[in-house]
Amino acid sequence: MRAAAAAAVATALGAAALAALPGTASAASSLSVQYRTSATGPTADQSEPWFKVKNTGTTALPLSEVKLRYYFKSDSPGAAYRFACSWAVKGCANITGTFGNLAHPTDTADRYLEIGFTAGAGSLAPGADTGDMQLRFHQSNWQTLRQSDDYSFIAAQTGYADSAKVTATRAGTLVWGTAPAGNTPTEPPTTPPPTTPPPGGSGSLWDDFTYTSHTDPKISTNGWSVRSNPGGPGVPGATWDPSNVTFSTSGGNTVMTLETSTNGTAPGTEHTEVLTKSTKFKNGTYAARVKFSDAPRSGPDGDRVVQTFFTINDLKAPMADDYAEYDFEYLPNGGWGEPSNILYTTSWETYNPEPWQAVNAHTESRQSYAGWHDLVVTIDNNAITYYVDGQAFGTHDASYLPERPMSINFNQWLIDLAGQTSTTPRAYEQQVDYVLHVKDQVLTPAQVNAKIAAYRSAGTAFEDTVPAS
Repeated sequence: MRAAAAAAVATALGAAALAALPGTASAASSLSVQYRTSATGPTADQSEPWFKVKNTGTTALPLSEVKLRYYFKSDSPGAAYRFACSWAVKGCANITGTFGNLAHPTDTADRYLEIGFTAGAGSLAPGADTGDMQLRFHQSNWQTLRQSDDYSFIAAQTGYADSAKVTATRAGTLVWGTAPAGNTPTEPPTTPPPTTPPPGGSGSLWDDFTYTSHTDPKISTNGWSVRSNPGGPGVPGATWDPSNVTFSTSGGNTVMTLETSTNGTAPGTEHTEVLTKSTKFKNGTYAARVKFSDAPRSGPDGDRVVQTFFTINDLKAPMADDYAEYDFEYLPNGGWGEPSNILYTTSWETYNPEPWQAVNAHTESRQSYAGWHDLVVTIDNNAITYYVDGQAFGTHDASYLPERPMSINFNQWLIDLAGQTSTTPRAYEQQVDYVLHVKDQVLTPAQVNAKIAAYRSAGTAFEDTVPAS
């Protein structure tokens, strides 16, 4: 990364001055962007651009229409970067960060960090601002990066001030700032998502979980395993009991129920997991309808429960770079340092189990997710994108893409026994309505729904045309 020679001039530019600059937004902009840095050195372990967006218009500003771009010079042609949100008034779960390459590189910029907002960020009333967005990014290998020749970096700006070297678009139209020459940000017009199923692609897995019990031979025939072997994750010494996987009818559809129970002791704790026997799933779309629960089905509440839908392969060695895992994890009673309910989406590059070291990207939302939810994650050659109930939840960049195929899993387990110390038996439930994987195709949530409707309309309870890896 590299610094702008005209940093002081850029700092002085206000909204009114922008109209006089060719290729910049109009002075009638509906918003302004303030910037500061908390990492002021010419080099740093990570760059820390912090922002505030203010509504300077006269009507409400939906933040989901706004995108910011911070421009920088890459440290090498092959350098990869990772984005993180340390803290934000609007909530880190409602802020996205992705990286892109400029069509016309300059001496001070060939990449950009684009900041976006989910619908959960809400709208800004006239005159209101977002408050702090404390953001950062670093090289994926944690090598030192150079900021002193970055287009948008202003070392002296340690307090918030308008910055014309950060651009903002609203619904694809530039409304703030000046991009590096020849790189004005625009977005192509969007079209409504199709309401008919997409082409079949190179293979699909679909299961409506129309089984009678955990001993139904069709479960194994259809490629599933109900776990019985001991081991992690969860409470050491706990068992994984296949009999706690049951099937029933709800809303006209068969649903799978995973029950996890404990009496406050390790031998009295039973975890539950269902997973594909094959590790043949990689790029494409994964979807499931899952019912999370905040309260136990019976007994006292308070255990640190983890309810999940995820894909994973095996860790061949500590910090192996071909490990992959993509998680939806709901913690109704908190855990891992969180005091109450939180939903995580996490993309894993690798980890070291002892001593613990993790390389991942995660997005989280601290609120109740009790009830049924449509969960979708898409993986292509550029990014991993998570959706909850049709809304974008988090996007993680290409440095976390899978190198090897994975299995598809559902499990429910307890982090430990410290959340509820009672010896009174209690049981928790997670339910699953369906699972879908479409190989090598990125589907919108609307396309996912259309494909599921087509399967159910045709009376198809199961299909697996995904070729073996």
